[in-house]
Amino acid sequence: MSRTTAPAPADRKDGATASAEGLTHGLKQRHLSMIALGGVIGAGLFVGSGAGIAAAGPSIVIAYAISGILVMLVMRMLGEMSAANPASGSFSVHAERALGPWAGFTAGWAFWFLLCVAVGLEGIGAAKIMTGWFPDSPEWAWVALFMVVFCVTNLAAVKNFGEFEFWFAALKVGAIVLFLGIGVLAIAGVLPGSDAPAPGTANLTGAGGFLPHGSEGLIVGLLASVFAYGGLETVTIAAAESEHPVQGVAKAVRTAMWRIALFYIGSMAVIVTLVPWDDKAVVEKGPYVATLDHLGIPAAGQIMNVVVLVALLSAMNANIYGASRMAGSLVARGQGPKALGRTFSGVPRPAVLVSSVFGFGCVLLSYWRPDDIFVWLLNTIGAIILVVWFFIAASQLVLRRRTEREAPEKLVVRMWAFPVLTWVALAGMAAIFVLMAREEGTRVQLYWTGGLTLLLAVVGFVRQKTAAARTS
Repeated sequence: MSRTTAPAPADRKDGATASAEGLTHGLKQRHLSMIALGGVIGAGLFVGSGAGIAAAGPSIVIAYAISGILVMLVMRMLGEMSAANPASGSFSVHAERALGPWAGFTAGWAFWFLLCVAVGLEGIGAAKIMTGWFPDSPEWAWVALFMVVFCVTNLAAVKNFGEFEFWFAALKVGAIVLFLGIGVLAIAGVLPGSDAPAPGTANLTGAGGFLPHGSEGLIVGLLASVFAYGGLETVTIAAAESEHPVQGVAKAVRTAMWRIALFYIGSMAVIVTLVPWDDKAVVEKGPYVATLDHLGIPAAGQIMNVVVLVALLSAMNANIYGASRMAGSLVARGQGPKALGRTFSGVPRPAVLVSSVFGFGCVLLSYWRPDDIFVWLLNTIGAIILVVWFFIAASQLVLRRRTEREAPEKLVVRMWAFPVLTWVALAGMAAIFVLMAREEGTRVQLYWTGGLTLLLAVVGFVRQKTAAARTS
């Protein structure tokens, strides 16, 4: 067994099981199912998709469909590896096993950095909603409150994280299903209480047509849609602490296709069918609020603010969890300071604290240095998710053949049409990198992310060579 392969869980006196990192299997299948569902519904979908619609017009549906196919391929590959070898380090563990310790180091710490900065961004977004409701309250106080609540939640048993995410995800799923139901009734012209006729294809073909800004607009929409899918990876991290890791991952991955089709592509189709794509409210208020306002739904703005707040808080909770588990896994494999990987009652509390403090530090930078350091942070994390996806695909190419030779019975989930679709996914990622380099708005993000990735890769490679020299 290699040192990066997760050993079989060890029995504990309390009846739970413990992984190699000392984590307990405290998440139930219902937790994992809702984490998988909630992972595809974030604030980027509720608010950020407005900029994509403004750029691509009705063709945003095509953009989300293309990026959705890429995400489904990535999740299938990740699911194959995670079902064969469940580990809290997820793709970082797989990259180390396939490509070497330097790859696990690079993918893991880059993702940790992404999650920590994202925690700060989500805290700021949630605080802005709260100050809108309570105008005399300071924004920083709300951020501090949220950070403390979720830090404490994650310091406790993992089942507490699971319960929070279960109910957060349930609210998000309920909101999106209700929105889709209202939208379908409105498109059919049978929405109760509304006299508005069915819109037909007027909004899809009017005001410049289906591609109002041509292929360039579609490209901008495509880039915006790619980064809206971030968050799906958390379920494979959480699966390592579930009651039945292999079955849990397999079930989550197998249902990814209809979740993506329903929540993302379905939502975009409903929005651009009901609301003119060039309506300023789509960007100013967010596409979901703009749609509900257009249909005359009372208090639509406040209803969606509650939903967005839940999405932001859910993401904060999940990202602190994911960052702490990734850090703990890296340390357990000798890829970080030992103190960070210590566990207490099955929880990597030092990693939770450091991840939370780092996230709060990003919030402070947004106040102190909004024009330079904070902007640098935002640009640096801009394309990290694509780097992670690249490592996932490259790792799966290697590990699939190795697993077929050594333990074919572990291939509970199999990548479709291997290796053809794996290469198709890699080609798609390469194309997105090229498109990012072409667009002025994303070029800086690509450069800064590339710089961070290169730095981590160099450090990881030096560490790998040093460790090899010591053992030789």
